[in-house]
Amino acid sequence: MTRKKGGKSVSFDAMVKFFMQHYDLPTKKDFNKLLTKIDRLETLIKKQAVLSGKGRQIYGTGSIKSGRINMTASDIVLEVVKRSKKGVDFNQLQSKTGFEDKKLRNIIFRLNKLKKIKRKNRGIYIIA
Repeated sequence: MTRKKGGKSVSFDAMVKFFMQHYDLPTKKDFNKLLTKIDRLETLIKKQAVLSGKGRQIYGTGSIKSGRINMTASDIVLEVVKRSKKGVDFNQLQSKTGFEDKKLRNIIFRLNKLKKIKRKNRGIYIIA
């Protein structure tokens, strides 16, 4: 290793520490602090988006907009059925929500079982 003026040898760890301090290189501890700050900022941004209502989402190609955030798929289908006075058929539900056949059929079955919607005729659904 290198020698100081006093004749003592300098360890490799001391040299690395000197260069890191002299050239202002970040350490693992610095990165961890930075990551915790970033996580804290992300959670604050998410909370602010929820409070301000900017987290509105558009579902499917039918563009159902809602002020509520985190609506379930069942809530979306229920809203579409509520909006139709004469009832809505399967194809209309599919075009307004953008859900696939299997998902939409399961949602309709579940809403019917919970007695939130009724089958007016074959393939036509109204609010219960």
